[in-house]
Amino acid sequence: MILAMIVWLRHLLGWLVGAFRSRQDLVLENLALRQQLLTLHAQRPRRRFTTPQKLFWVLLQKGWAGWRRPLILVTPRTVVGWHRAGFRLYWKWLSRVRSTVGRKPIRREVRALIFQMVAENPTWGAPRIHGELLMLGLHLSEATVSRWMRRAPRSPHLAQRWLTFLRNHREAIAAMDFFTVPTLTFGVLYGFFVIAHDRRRILHCNVTGSPEAVWVALQLRQTWDEGEEPQRFLLFDRDAKFGVDVASTIEAMGCQPLRTAFRSPWQNGVAERWVGSVRRDLLDHVLPLNARHLRRLLREYLSYYHQDRTHLGLAKDTPAGRVPTPTPGKGRKAISMPRIGGLHHRYAVAA
Repeated sequence: MILAMIVWLRHLLGWLVGAFRSRQDLVLENLALRQQLLTLHAQRPRRRFTTPQKLFWVLLQKGWAGWRRPLILVTPRTVVGWHRAGFRLYWKWLSRVRSTVGRKPIRREVRALIFQMVAENPTWGAPRIHGELLMLGLHLSEATVSRWMRRAPRSPHLAQRWLTFLRNHREAIAAMDFFTVPTLTFGVLYGFFVIAHDRRRILHCNVTGSPEAVWVALQLRQTWDEGEEPQRFLLFDRDAKFGVDVASTIEAMGCQPLRTAFRSPWQNGVAERWVGSVRRDLLDHVLPLNARHLRRLLREYLSYYHQDRTHLGLAKDTPAGRVPTPTPGKGRKAISMPRIGGLHHRYAVAA
């Protein structure tokens, strides 16, 4: 009896609430309940809301204040998440279909030409490149050229600038460097040399066991005779042995010191290649006993190097200038003359 009364009161309460509720709310609530019933009746392993169903709830949220009441299968937070996801998709779609505005895009060929001019002419600025483009019939603003110059990729041949400098000033450049030589008694000797870039001549060479800045300064003073004018530039690396005192000595001699960049031995390529030559031609085949023995070997090698050894960089000539002998006639043969104890030879036509 009591249970039947409770059911009757619930129906009565529902009828009273429905009587005072507007017809619009009733229609929307019925639609919401029907949508959830359709989802429940869907034959799937897991019930999911389709895209149209999600869109229905998003629109219901925007148009009805009481949209939360009939929710059973999802939470209000889920509906809000669907709305935000739709918001992102909407603006992403607008960004794609939006018409292009702003500056007129530059053709790829023009950009490539700007990058080429920047790489081939490192001293040119935006006005110079802009002028060249105008001469080619490409009408761009100078500000546009400047903007694309900043985006130009770094040239993979940065060494070309340094090589150009060395070639244009080789008569006025000398270089110095050290190389190490192990001795028969497991000691280490240091060879020092100064080389001229023009004919690859070794201006000075000496050996020491303790290379200090004072010793290096003394060797530099002995490189050029009294009254002889040194080269304008002296190139060397950032070895600690070439300190402030060495740079001061170079400047006092009227020469301008040039240091290479950090970890860039290729910038002192002439000196580095000579070290490779003296190792392949001499040091890899002998075991110096001491500094005196090494000095004698280096003197013999320098005589061979200047007078006899041909160089690719000098068009197969020698630093001292070797005169080719005439073609041997019939019955005349070439004779060999040993150098450095027979380690190398020079050949000439017998008289």
